[in-house]
Amino acid sequence: MIDGELDAQLGRIAVVGNGRMGNALVSALRSRAAVSGPFGHGFDGAGFVVAGFDRAGFGTVILAVPDGQIASAAACVRDGPVIGHCAGSLGLAVLGDRPCFAIHPLMTVTPAGANFTGAGAAVAGSTPDTLAIARRLADLLGLHAVEIGDADRAAYHAAASIASNFLVTLEDAAEALLATTGIERALLVPLVRAAVETWADLGGPAALTGPVARGDEATIARQRAAVAERVPALLELFDTMTTATRALAARSGATSSRSGSPVIPPHP
Repeated sequence: MIDGELDAQLGRIAVVGNGRMGNALVSALRSRAAVSGPFGHGFDGAGFVVAGFDRAGFGTVILAVPDGQIASAAACVRDGPVIGHCAGSLGLAVLGDRPCFAIHPLMTVTPAGANFTGAGAAVAGSTPDTLAIARRLADLLGLHAVEIGDADRAAYHAAASIASNFLVTLEDAAEALLATTGIERALLVPLVRAAVETWADLGGPAALTGPVARGDEATIARQRAAVAERVPALLELFDTMTTATRALAARSGATSSRSGSPVIPPHP
């Protein structure tokens, strides 16, 4: 279908879920499509009587609710609209036996909203038409749509969590250790951004730098002692990341080629 036909099939869009994602979707779609919401509990797809809202039905309902509430929210929506969810790890079965789709914007959403332009989106559809609807919504939001089937969605979502949520956890640990020197996290920000950009350009093995990549065991030992002394709660994380980084260095032969000497076994 061409965009005009898809927009006609989309019809009026209702966004259900008054959290960060629901509000961000409404804000991003408002200038590009006929969208209403975000609505809360009890939305049935037919419309509410509230200020500025009529009883006209909707062609599309997007459920931007917590994963555990998708099935119950879907059950509230009357037959008629095409219904979709925004969960990254769930397939289409949670929406029941009806024409449906999924669209998961791969972007951090903060209380201030989100800029979806240029980000990825995992899309799926129960039929070619509903998949086309998901792709059209991604286009309206400025997202790059990638079809990801039910069997791959949990792995896809786990990768996204590692890339974003776990990264924040690591940076928080770095900030906590740096704070013991009296220095604020701003000092680390250019380094973090450069590391991420280099990884984006080259991939993990080629982007890796630092003492593990060089096989500099004396420096690693000094670092470990400092962590143990100043923030002992981070020692297990430091050891785990050191082990994982050794494995990454080994994938490219980085340690042996850069240090010119065998790798010393990891600290017990």
